[in-house]
Amino acid sequence: MALDYTSVMVAEPFEETDHTADRALTVRGKDLDDLLRNAALGMVRLSGAVAGPGPTQPREIHLRAVDEGSLLISWLEELLYSLEILGLTWVDTAIHTHDGQELQAVVQQAPLARLTQSIKAVTYHALRIQRSDEGLETTVVFDV
Repeated sequence: MALDYTSVMVAEPFEETDHTADRALTVRGKDLDDLLRNAALGMVRLSGAVAGPGPTQPREIHLRAVDEGSLLISWLEELLYSLEILGLTWVDTAIHTHDGQELQAVVQQAPLARLTQSIKAVTYHALRIQRSDEGLETTVVFDV
């Protein structure tokens, strides 16, 4: 028997939330690795980044931070630098965190064809990672 996926509601791992001056995303993940991946995906979608033609290149990223929130911000800042300064977006990533303070990732980067929303910075404004039975959730505010 075939399943009818049209009747199944699946929540996005991120959604844009109202914010007075900037733009914000509420992000969910089953664990910290998943939360970081979904936050990056949300930021790229928020920026309207579109990969252009050309080969992808792997890039290794190693980060250390004092806590999970700082690690999240450092991760997003690293990807924002690639978008805004290097003209690269990412099409795939493998992330591994350790003790909420270390991140190792391999990001497949592609040339950026277009960016519709410039993001100036990732902020710490009201940043708090909350735990629940479903996993983790946070809100990330971007200065646009």
